[in-house]
Amino acid sequence: MGKLPLQSQPQTTSFNSLPPSLLSLWQYRAFIFGSTKREFQMKYKNSLLGFAWPILNPLALILVYTLVFSKIMGARLPGAESIYAYSIYLCIGIIVWSLFAEITSRSQTVFLDNANLLKKLNFPRLCLPIVVIFNACLNFLIIFALFILFLLVTNQFPGWVILAVIPLLLIQIGFAIGLGINLGVLNVFFRDIGYFYGVALQFWFWLTPIVYSVNILPETIRPLIALNPLSSLMEAYQTIFIKQQWPDWSSLWYIIILALLLNLNGLRLFRKRSGEMVDLL
Repeated sequence: MGKLPLQSQPQTTSFNSLPPSLLSLWQYRAFIFGSTKREFQMKYKNSLLGFAWPILNPLALILVYTLVFSKIMGARLPGAESIYAYSIYLCIGIIVWSLFAEITSRSQTVFLDNANLLKKLNFPRLCLPIVVIFNACLNFLIIFALFILFLLVTNQFPGWVILAVIPLLLIQIGFAIGLGINLGVLNVFFRDIGYFYGVALQFWFWLTPIVYSVNILPETIRPLIALNPLSSLMEAYQTIFIKQQWPDWSSLWYIIILALLLNLNGLRLFRKRSGEMVDLL
């Protein structure tokens, strides 16, 4: 993550103490933003095109999906008249899934990846998951901005209902980081967790209505898909961009409760096992 700035080293709690307060995190904002900036720069440091890649990759994704599914295959969504409906459906699904996958995948290795930093420096340990969130959101915002540009060019912009994306993102990030912290702590003690989650994530993708619509599934399978907390979240995004309507907020209670429980348990687990984690790192 980089070296901790000297000016941002106030007295903080030890690794065995309670999770740091918001005030403590604010005091280390220079470290958080500096680490986020360094990670983003290092990702493209040795490439010829440098910072053009964060734009070229998502742009290629959007263009390929639109060309293949809308123009060549002529794929259509049931009840959607626009020729771009399926490519929009697929793009928004992939974009928000990538945000979830990046936060959880990086969070479950964040303590292992920063073992030297945790041993040498005294700082609020929750800075590390926050850096993960910031980096993932930065990548997301670049892709999402290009997606919005695509909607404007094709005259498919949903209008004011796009504001509903903000609370949906907060719910999604809360769920992802809650799951990620639990996995991150467990992964220090049981390294198989990381390998298992990589496999589970692939199955999870196909159990989430991203490539397909739930309406095309047999009735016997739909209850299984409904157990997936990301299904209702994905449907909410799709309602905004496909139907151009406000989502059904009542359908999100399941993932909201799970997000709260995961964050509470993650912080409890972190506090309880933090001392042992340092010895194993």
